[in-house]
Amino acid sequence: MAGHVLEVTDASFAAQVLESELPVLVDFTADWCPPCRMIAPVLDAVAVEEAHRIKVVSVNVDLNPETQSAYGVLSMPTLIVFKGGEPVKSMVGARAKAKLLRELAEVV
Repeated sequence: MAGHVLEVTDASFAAQVLESELPVLVDFTADWCPPCRMIAPVLDAVAVEEAHRIKVVSVNVDLNPETQSAYGVLSMPTLIVFKGGEPVKSMVGARAKAKLLRELAEVV
């Protein structure tokens, strides 16, 4: 994923997500997934605009099956918000930026 969304791996997930001071929006994505490509620019914009409140990262499920399996992710894109190392909200499917920001406001 390009831009301001950090790619994390099975190896870096704990340090980048679970140990983060900020809440983290994790995008579980795959290269073959059209809705994942649709939401990528939305996530990039959120990463820039909300950098003071939330960190945005992506996990390629094809390359990082341990993390995908650990959180029971079956559909792409799945967005999970982690706060204090725990998942606090899960959303499946692409969405417009305004809707995503409303959903994030509930937990951030």
